Formats: sequence, C-alpha cells, structure tokens
Amino acid sequence: MTKKILVLPGDGIGPEIVTEAMKVLNVFVDEGSLNIEAEYAHIGGAGYDAEGKPYPKSTQTLAKAADAILLGAVGGPKYDTLDRPLRPERGLLAIRADLGLYANLRPAILYEELASASSLKPELVANLDIMIVRELTGDIYFGQPRGIETLPNGERRGFNTMVYTESEIERIGRTAFDTAMKRGKKLCSVDKANVLETTELWREVMIRIGKDYPEVELSHLYVDNAAMQLVRAPKQFDVMVTGNIFGDILSDAAAMLTGSIGMLPSASLNKSGVGMYEPIHGSAPDIAGKGIANPLATILSVAMMLRYSLNQPELATRIEAAVKQVLAQGKRTGDIYTEGCEKVDTIAMGAAIVAALRS
Repeated sequence: MTKKILVLPGDGIGPEIVTEAMKVLNVFVDEGSLNIEAEYAHIGGAGYDAEGKPYPKSTQTLAKAADAILLGAVGGPKYDTLDRPLRPERGLLAIRADLGLYANLRPAILYEELASASSLKPELVANLDIMIVRELTGDIYFGQPRGIETLPNGERRGFNTMVYTESEIERIGRTAFDTAMKRGKKLCSVDKANVLETTELWREVMIRIGKDYPEVELSHLYVDNAAMQLVRAPKQFDVMVTGNIFGDILSDAAAMLTGSIGMLPSASLNKSGVGMYEPIHGSAPDIAGKGIANPLATILSVAMMLRYSLNQPELATRIEAAVKQVLAQGKRTGDIYTEGCEKVDTIAMGAAIVAALRS
C-alpha cells in the first residue's frame, strides 16, 4: 500500500537537511522495501513568500491527506517585522492545531561516540536515554485571550493565557504512561503545581491516571527542580511528561546533554497515528546555505516516521544503526566535531548514512 508523505522543507537550513533525509528514505524506495508518494509544499516563511500565509491553504489540503509529514524548520530574521499572525512560527502552531498533533515525543539519546561532545562529564551522561513527552496543542502557546493592549494610562501590557482541560491532560498523560510501559516503567510528571492552578489540575489528573498503570512508577517534580536535575543527574529519568511551554524548554536543555541539538529528532502525533516529524533545532539562519548543517536529527526523524506512522520499525532500526556506524567511523559535522575526527559537510554526512544503509 502506498503511503502519502508531505515534505515541508521550510526555512533556513530546512531545505538542506530535508534533502539529505529524503535521500535516506529513498534508499528503501529504491530497494523495494518501502512504497511512498512524496509531495512538497511550503510552510513558515517559505509559505508567506509563496502564498502570503505561513500555513497556506494548499499546504493545509495536502497535510490533511498525508499519512506522515517531514518538516525541516521555520523562521528567520527577515520575517521578524511581519505582523504576528503572518510570522513563520504561526504556521507551525497552525499545522499542529489543524491536525490535532497533541503528543510530541522527543528522545534524548547520547550516542557513545559523542560522549566527549556533551557539556557534562561522560560519567554523568554515558548511556543516556530519555523520552520527553510534551503536550503540543494546548497551554500558554494556544490559550485565549492573548495579545498586547494599551492601558488607560498609556502603558502597554502583554498577556497570554495558560489553560488546560482535564481531557487534554488525560490524553497526553495516557500517551506518556503507555510510552513508559514500553520502556523502563518510570514516569516523571513535571509541573509547577505550587503556584499555577493549571498545573495543580495537571498533577491531580496524572495521579488519577496512574492508578490505571500500577506497574509504572510515577513521580512529580516542579519544573525548576526538573531543569536542575537534568543537569545534575540526567540518568535518573526514563520518561518525562509535561505541558507545552515546560516541554519546549526542558527538551532543548536535554538536547545539550547529547552533545548537540543537531542530533535530536521528534515526532508529533495525533490520535489516528498521523505524525509530523522534525528535528528539534531551529532554522539556524546564520549557517543557512553554507552546507555545514547537521542533517542527523532530520534523518533520525525519518526513523521515527517509519516507526510511528508508517509501521516499518525494521527500517527505522536500520537508520539508527547506520547513524551509529557513521559516528563510529569518526565522521562529524561542525557542531559535534572533536579533535581527531573527520569534519564533513551536510551532503557528505548524508552520503555516509546512505552508504551505510546500502552496505
């Protein structure tokens, strides 16, 4: 059966890294182990440039018909002066909401070969393997009302609304518990229940759901302590679950434990299993077009696509093994380079993964 893949290169380094990721995916097409139909469309700044909107109607139509979506990155300084609804990031928020992509899975895995690239001591991060489950379509990023207003005294005030319903919390909670059941059966829920009523409710719901998963050890941390513990003793965590804004921050912090944010993929899933797959790093406009971006996070996002949306776990495992093999060969892009390794550019790194898959 042919699966429909929508490819959204986006902005900045997005087109460069997506090109290499598609070369990897096409290895399986060429050998006959995967049957896909890929279509390309615009999002973010590229969507605005092409059609005047960060999430164009043509992209929306293709997205709703796709079995999976591969996204590069959105954003860039050239769009900073646009009205807020037209900025690239609004396209990303819009597609998440439109497709109901509520569950964001962000693995933080340290490859043995990159232990020296981590900012922490090797003994603290060796064999690190954390899965952060982030709620993606609620919280302060989507809550209403929001805006900037002028008060009677002439002073301007910005405001956003942090809000979650019980059903939204339960939905992501069950995803996290199910994930924990497939791993080490440990789940840490991160909140700020001591000062935020929204996350007081979050904790109550997590405790209630936990009764349906007696095999899972459930713990709770305030977000400030969770951030400290990620740096102090990251291997204490197996699965972490948290809201949108906390998850955004904590997953980026976890990325640095692995040596580079350029190594971390992500999956954003809806209740039907349709997913959008993307590296967690941004568009990196400062290096766009230089051919030096690390494509591995995007390539590993393809592996997540194969595992979660295309039901091809064997192919996903092959990609992950190929990445490990290439790193063992000493090939490094600039962000993960250490003395004694071979520095390669974006295309060369992609070609090395392709070669490893074909060998």
